[in-house]
Amino acid sequence: MPALLGVRGKGGRRPGEGLSFRQLVALVSLFLVTCATRPPAHSDDALLDDVQQRTFHFFWDLEDPGTHLIPDRAPTPSFSSIAAVGFGLTAYGIGAERGFVTRDEAAQRTLATLQSLLAMKQGPEPRGVSGYKGFFYHFLDMKTAERFQTVELSTVDTSLLIAGALFAQSYFDRDNPTEKAIREAAEQLYERVEWPWEQIRANAISMGWTPEQGFHTYDWRGYNEAMIVVILALGSPTHPVDPSAWAEYHKTDRRGTFYGQQHILFAPLFGHQYSQVWIDFRGIRDKVNLDVDYHENSRRATLAQHAYAIENPQQYRDYGPNIWGLTACDGPMDATVTIDGRARTFHSYTARGATEGDIRDDGTIAPTAAVSSIAFTPEIAIPAIREMSTRYGENLYTKYGFLDAFNPTLRTTDELKHGRVDPQQGWFDIDYLGIDEGPIIAMIENYRSGLVWNTMKKNPHVVRGLKRAGFTGGWLGKSE
Repeated sequence: MPALLGVRGKGGRRPGEGLSFRQLVALVSLFLVTCATRPPAHSDDALLDDVQQRTFHFFWDLEDPGTHLIPDRAPTPSFSSIAAVGFGLTAYGIGAERGFVTRDEAAQRTLATLQSLLAMKQGPEPRGVSGYKGFFYHFLDMKTAERFQTVELSTVDTSLLIAGALFAQSYFDRDNPTEKAIREAAEQLYERVEWPWEQIRANAISMGWTPEQGFHTYDWRGYNEAMIVVILALGSPTHPVDPSAWAEYHKTDRRGTFYGQQHILFAPLFGHQYSQVWIDFRGIRDKVNLDVDYHENSRRATLAQHAYAIENPQQYRDYGPNIWGLTACDGPMDATVTIDGRARTFHSYTARGATEGDIRDDGTIAPTAAVSSIAFTPEIAIPAIREMSTRYGENLYTKYGFLDAFNPTLRTTDELKHGRVDPQQGWFDIDYLGIDEGPIIAMIENYRSGLVWNTMKKNPHVVRGLKRAGFTGGWLGKSE
């Protein structure tokens, strides 16, 4: 009401001038009644419920009923991402806990998935198999479950699958035939992975292998999404790697300060999120990085990227306190377009990010970057969830939650290779990506209840892997 009376109308007269006391009272009463009858904004809990339920159904609805694989993306027809299957196995338990499906339904789906994975053919042949030495190919044909084209046998994507299987192993802990079979199947899946086979350079773990070219020339080195790879390799009950693998992995960590936040650097936010979907690093320390735990490191990286978006040095549209988040995601095209007199170079799918000495930013924002940071920085993640879902509406937030990416700066259809353009709001993806949907539902749950973290704390393999990596303190010091 004060704002209303403080606005000058035509001719400089205030709207309230000349009104009688009775008229003013009536106007105030109308204002108060309007406020009282206006629908209340959704609470944070209601908002997070909605995001989780929509995201859950990406995995539940789109799983292939024959192979039980999860698509890499949808609705564009695609192959399966083996990492997305790991996120799906995690989502099923969350769905049971939240009541999106019954526990029995979730258990049956989980068991069918694990048994299907165990039945897939393994071998060195380039065709007709799903994996080799316990590892799986990065992408599999949705219908046949065989290797897609010439993709690599992926150590990190296999690790994300195994992490989901171990979550299922510890979550489904009841004494009935289905849940007992889940535990046994998860154990078999993990036991057959021959982690040392991927160590062809002293103590390091290779990124992958193909029948045609052999082992990748790159190893997992330097802080990134592969902490989960090394921890699972260390924790293996059958084929563990030597504890020196942890120090070897961290030898090339890069430290710096970005927007006032000192931390171990990695530009795309997925590198700070993926391993921490399953492992609660709060309060546990290794002997490599003694300054802060990895949870705090991710919090600082997220705050730095948020500050970067607020300053917006490249002047992209809509960047600000509630519109932010750079990570690996879809993009509109690989082309340069002149916008507002300035040449802008855009990219299709790539890893975007911002940190000291490494800015990869074309104005494309991935909702998963901000949403999946909720376990580190809820104070900036929840406003971003609310703002993105309401400002852009169904352009961005629809049947299965958030589409993969959007770019408010690009508002032309020239040379567009993927997605669609709203001339008022910019470019929007048409697909959801499983590896970006998975962290959304899991990290929201970790923020709300700690379900995934607390479940994994009970898994002896994960505990073993952390201890062999040299972690001590916190909850790990209390584990058996």
